[in-house]
Amino acid sequence: MIRIHHDHNGITIVGHAAYAESGKDIVCAGVTALVEQLILSIEKLTPNTPVYKMEPGYVNVQVGSPTEETKLLVDCFFIGAENIEEQFPDHVRVTRRERR
Repeated sequence: MIRIHHDHNGITIVGHAAYAESGKDIVCAGVTALVEQLILSIEKLTPNTPVYKMEPGYVNVQVGSPTEETKLLVDCFFIGAENIEEQFPDHVRVTRRERR
C-alpha cells in the first residue's frame, strides 16, 4: 500500500502499491508522475525551492515557507492523489491536513 501523508510544510509518500509487478504497476506510476510534476512545478512556477528525497518506496518533499502558489500546487497534487485513492482504495491511502 502507498501511504501519502501531508504534514505542515510537505508530503511524505511511503510504500508500494503492489497492484502489479515492478515496471508494470500503473498505480505506482501514477503517484510517481504526480509527485515529480509537483516538484518540477514548484521549482519552475514559484519562488520556493523544494527539498526532496526520492528512493524506491519513499519520497519526502518539504517547502520551508510555502507561498500561496506553492500551496495551490500541493492542493492540485492532492486532488490527483485522492482520485487515485478513489480508484484503487486497496493500494493507496491519503492522509491530508486541512489547508490553513
